[in-house]
Amino acid sequence: MAEKIQVGLASDPLNTTLSPTALIKANYLTAVSSGIDSLWVPDHLNSLLARAIATPENLGIARVVPKVDAYLEPWTILGHLAARNRIGRLRLGIGVTDAGRRNPAVTAQAAATLHLLTRGRAILGIGAGEREGNEPYGVDWHRPVGRLEEALATIRALWNSQGQLVTRDSPHFPLRNAVFDVPPHRGRWPQIWVAAHGPRTLGITGRYGDAWFPGFPQTPDDYANRLDVVRSAASDAGRDPMSILPATWLFIITGRSRDDVDAVLDSDIARSFALNISADFWARHGVRHPFGDDFAGFSDVLPQTLDAADVLAAAAAVPRKLMEAAFLTGTPDDIVDQAAEWRDYGVRYFVLGNLSVLQPNLRRALRAGVPLGRILRGLRKL
Repeated sequence: MAEKIQVGLASDPLNTTLSPTALIKANYLTAVSSGIDSLWVPDHLNSLLARAIATPENLGIARVVPKVDAYLEPWTILGHLAARNRIGRLRLGIGVTDAGRRNPAVTAQAAATLHLLTRGRAILGIGAGEREGNEPYGVDWHRPVGRLEEALATIRALWNSQGQLVTRDSPHFPLRNAVFDVPPHRGRWPQIWVAAHGPRTLGITGRYGDAWFPGFPQTPDDYANRLDVVRSAASDAGRDPMSILPATWLFIITGRSRDDVDAVLDSDIARSFALNISADFWARHGVRHPFGDDFAGFSDVLPQTLDAADVLAAAAAVPRKLMEAAFLTGTPDDIVDQAAEWRDYGVRYFVLGNLSVLQPNLRRALRAGVPLGRILRGLRKL
């Protein structure tokens, strides 16, 4: 029997004019009604969109989300959802937290607490993080991959300590007679999903992760090759390589018709989001990134420092073919067909982020929730 495909929906925990939780509650209900497995929130202090153009003339939903940088704290939001929503029993994941901005002992405590409160439904997604959520706040941004590895080792050491004092040398997070006594739920800790792309982080995933959880952009062939690296690293560490769940975070642009899809793909705000794609990925598709040949993408951008004229000029250089390569785009049937290719290259858990709201027309943006539900239900049948 083929392994079951699982599906999650990502939702930005943004404050709205209606209520602080209106957006995430709507997405929670979409996830429940679609019969999928999980809901995810990112851990950001501010947006990856440039606030300078996230205005009503460019972004229709700015009428209800007037401040695109007004991100709410994710663990608090998930605790609220768990307490206020008794239907669905969705798993709740952080996708993903920074290894350096939060001390790993605090992350271990937050994840274990949510796991107990939800009776075993918490997932800890973790990665090296992004410059925009660290450097502006005084967090050291040197050696983020080293911090990721040490954070994972620290979390595992605390969770495995059985309440005994822990002393552990580490260049980033040393422990001296540290105690961790929050219990696991029925003997099980939250799964750790590691966001990894480069060779070193893929190896870290194989040693410490329960799931591999890369984001964008890559191709299905890239995914399959990197999954082999993760599994080889797991085997080298004495772990069962097939025990690591192959997951991925994919962004979609959809609509009820091709015209709806084109309205997003042609919008300045959606094209500006594609500026978060690395110069290397641009070059592989025959175009040069406006921010330079060494631009590392979302991990290196400081969107709050960009002015409107520069962002709009750079967005104008984003070709349609690049967006179609980086995101799943089209009507629901188109997107399910594209996801099927990823399944054939190894993905067993899809987490979708819906970029269809990135357009000037508020009504069209809100209507995109209908095809989103069709996509979620379609993925469950793959």
